[in-house]
Amino acid sequence: MGLIRSRVESANAVGCPFPLNNLPYGVFSTAGEAPRCGVAIGDMILDLAGCEARGLLDAGGTFAEPQLNGFMALGRARWDAVRARLTALLAEGAEGDLPLVAMDDARMHLPIRVTEYTDFYASRNHAFNVGVLFRGPENALPPQWTHMPIGYNGRASSVVVSGTPIRRPMGQLKGETGPEWAPCRRLDLELELGAVVGADSTMGQRVGVEQAEAMIFGYVLLNDWSARDVQAWEYQPLGPFQSKALGTTIGAWVVTQAALEPFRSPGAERLNPLLPYLVEERPGLYDLDIGWTMNGQVMGRTNYTVMYYSSAQQLAHHTSSGCPMRVGDLLGSGTISGPAPDQTGALLEMTQGGKTPVTVNGARRTFIEDGDEIALFAEARGEGYRIGFGPCTGTVLPAEA
Repeated sequence: MGLIRSRVESANAVGCPFPLNNLPYGVFSTAGEAPRCGVAIGDMILDLAGCEARGLLDAGGTFAEPQLNGFMALGRARWDAVRARLTALLAEGAEGDLPLVAMDDARMHLPIRVTEYTDFYASRNHAFNVGVLFRGPENALPPQWTHMPIGYNGRASSVVVSGTPIRRPMGQLKGETGPEWAPCRRLDLELELGAVVGADSTMGQRVGVEQAEAMIFGYVLLNDWSARDVQAWEYQPLGPFQSKALGTTIGAWVVTQAALEPFRSPGAERLNPLLPYLVEERPGLYDLDIGWTMNGQVMGRTNYTVMYYSSAQQLAHHTSSGCPMRVGDLLGSGTISGPAPDQTGALLEMTQGGKTPVTVNGARRTFIEDGDEIALFAEARGEGYRIGFGPCTGTVLPAEA
């Protein structure tokens, strides 16, 4: 499939991240008006609440709400129907006035009410590189890692939208004679993709991989900010806690599965067979160019297909104990890292734990300093069009003692 041309001319431009093929959902507001749902098209936002008010589409009034949860809860059949209707409304040659808002005139908000947040550890390259730093090459990968997705439950309350500043955390750090209370000295990013769950499951019932995939509404860019020195002191025996609670930044636009379908792709080669409940009938990853910048300089770049587990496999494993999923749950993919240093998604890997500094616009860095801006990017490249995710940025503020 090539570019689907739109009546919004900017959506047809070469390199535009939001062509008619994409139609990502978000929540925006304009001066003096409440947040509401919209769709990105070119350099404009189609006001979906305004469309419903005019009778142009039907989502049960959910687009007037300040998050996408109500619309997602309507189910996949409604998602597909609304996408088809939006494609018709925005197609080249379509007639009638539409409530379009310039992106420059809008403020973006969290697109979903995050119900629960779970972060995974699904790149073999990242898991091995970090394992070497913490445990040495002989014990880098835990024995269960190639058999099941490993994750931890994070804080939904500290998930913020792109552009929100991140405060450097204070924390308990390992000192020479014992613990000390100090600002984090090894602040890091993690380049991830977040899967947004759009359907509930029932407590006590497992969800298979195919059903899990059908429950995923779409994907956002996700930066799992990490305080590495806090993490090193706290992570045994129960894993990360305060080192990950300082903040998680997500992009403002949720790119749907439908938009990514042409880019479906297999992931990393299996080291051993998976148990039947994790076996996918078709590839569960996507051919996405993904990376990150520091202060405008590209630092790392790789492809999402390096991942060992898909979001559907992660969701299926999450329910394997009978744990119920909820509309608005967010599943972090885990750091997306390729095999080479310039393909890594975290400074911890890139600098080998701070031993090998990198140069950023002429300045040396081992970890993130106050005032640094981290930005994530991703896109799928089709024939004559691109599927973009929009910005996912955060600037670090000094710690408050």
